[in-house]
Parts: sequence; structure tokens; C-alpha cells
Amino acid sequence: MKKLLAALLLVLLVGVTGVAQETEKKPEAKPQDTKAAETLPTVDQIIDKYVEALGGKAAIEKQTSRVTKGTFDIPAFGASGTWEGYAKAPNKTISIIDVPGFGVIRQAYDGTVAWEDNPQTGMNEKSGAALTRVKLDSDFYRDIKLKELYPKMTVKGKQKVGDKDAYVIEATPAGASAETWYFDAEAGLLLRADSEREGPSGVAMAQVYLEDYREVDGVKMPHTIRQTTVEFAISIKISEIKHNVDVEDTKFAKLAAK
Repeated sequence: MKKLLAALLLVLLVGVTGVAQETEKKPEAKPQDTKAAETLPTVDQIIDKYVEALGGKAAIEKQTSRVTKGTFDIPAFGASGTWEGYAKAPNKTISIIDVPGFGVIRQAYDGTVAWEDNPQTGMNEKSGAALTRVKLDSDFYRDIKLKELYPKMTVKGKQKVGDKDAYVIEATPAGASAETWYFDAEAGLLLRADSEREGPSGVAMAQVYLEDYREVDGVKMPHTIRQTTVEFAISIKISEIKHNVDVEDTKFAKLAAK
């Protein structure tokens, strides 16, 4: 049950940003040193191309809230259910998953307090590096503020993600561990993101693959999200995304103790 809870909490984490081939971790190829064959683009060039590929800064700034709905599947545990997420500028988020036979799990950030409520451990607040990570993930305009939120970025090389060439950036925020991003060398979109996540079983490295980008209100968004860890694989399918929906601040407020 503890491992299932860890998997369900990771669903909450990745739902806001195809099915994994295996649940067993494979050695990852190291980014190739391509400097001898070609000149790598700079961090600014890769990030600027990413923003333009999404739809551009102006299109992203037109959005002030987002409601996302979908389903998830964790084959290793035979678990599936529904997922929904609410986000409101500048930095409020809540993700809710409903698992038949287990219950409802909520994880939220109200702009100040990051909290989590689940049937197994009850209500908890996040602190330290976990709180820092939630703050980063909750910034509504994160995609156009990457250079501000991650002051240290380094282009590490070029690597295949599936059948696509990707430029690899290692990005380090203040107060949290580094993340590794893989941007489509041709289209500019983010194909994969690796980062450490804290859960009931401790810190685990998660690899998130973003696929099936579709334009929604002028901005491209992934509609299939696959995640792999050393223990399990998760697939999230997004069925609905709506922007500029009226979402009350009370939606993100910490639930009263039961």
C-alpha cells in the first residue's frame, strides 16, 4: 500500500506539466558530446525556441487559470482512476485523484502553504526542498520564467528521446536539486524532464515524457504524460483543458482537520 500511495502521489505531481515501455529502470544513454561535429545552441536559444514552440509569451500570458481533467493508469498495481487539476495565476494549484477502493487524494499550494491529504496518512504540510519544488511547479507562468526560476542552466549535449534528437539542459533552482530537460532539436518542445521527487518511500528519480502536444487556446500542451521510476510506470491521458475559468481561491485552501 505504501508503494501504491507513492505512485498515486507522483500522478499528482506530473499531471500538471507515451505508456512507459517497462517499469524496470534501464541505463540511460549519456548526452553525446557533439561539439566536435556541430555547435550546440546556447541555453537562451533553446529556451526561447521552446517558448515560441508553445505559442509564444503573449499567448501564454493571456491565460490566467486552467482546469485540466483526465485519467491515469498504473499497471504494476492494477490501479486506475480519474485526475483533475486546477491552477490559477500567479501560483495556486490543486490536483485531485479519485481511486476506486482507495479514496480521494489531494495535493495543493495556496500561494503560501503546500499541503497534501490522503486516506492513508491524512493531512500533511510540505517544507524544505519539497516545498521549494512545489513552489516551482505551481508558478502559473513557469514556462516563460524558466531562466528566472532556474538561475543555473548548462547545455549538456544532444541525445535521442525515442526517435527524436533532443538538446539536453541541466537546470538548477535555488534550494532544490538539479533537473534535466530534453528539448526536441527540431520542434523545440519539451520531450522529457527528469527530477527528484519526495514521497512516502523517500526521494526517487522520476522520468516524465510529454507527448501528443495539441493547441489549446493558442498554446500547445501535452495530452499524454508518461512517467517511469525504478519501481513502476504511470500513464496519464488528458481529456479536457479549459483556460480562464473562474476558480475561487477557496479551492486551494487547506482542508479542515477531520
